[in-house]
Amino acid sequence: MSVALSNRFQGGKAFGLLKARQERRLAEINREFLCDQKYSDEEDLPQKLTAFKEKYMEFDLNNEGEIDLMSLKRMMEKLGVPKTHLEMKKMISEVTGGVSDTISYRDFVNMMLGKRSAVLKLVMMFEGKANESSPKPAGPPPERDIASLP
Repeated sequence: MSVALSNRFQGGKAFGLLKARQERRLAEINREFLCDQKYSDEEDLPQKLTAFKEKYMEFDLNNEGEIDLMSLKRMMEKLGVPKTHLEMKKMISEVTGGVSDTISYRDFVNMMLGKRSAVLKLVMMFEGKANESSPKPAGPPPERDIASLP
């Protein structure tokens, strides 16, 4: 499908179509989680799933619906927590149960909603808390006079 897509569209148009297709796939998976009785008691589930989808799409570099080792490396560096190759392999193994070398969206959501505290979950939660707790001031700094200086 991507070969036919790239023949008809190029550049931003093709990328936009890939992202739209990926968003539809992830939204369908989110609907499955919303209908699952296992997660019926989860607070703010629709909002959480929307946030998970956006975060996942940000780091799914190849738009294949999987986060591979390089995507995870980029994620950890962007979050300010660089990891070694072996640490990242261990993180992927924790999330997937050792079954795969990539993190699917289902694995990602199961990890984020699950009771186990995978390292990746802790990093993602830390990033969310860090962004909430320190809002950046907008605009120019306030003017100060000589008397207010220490």
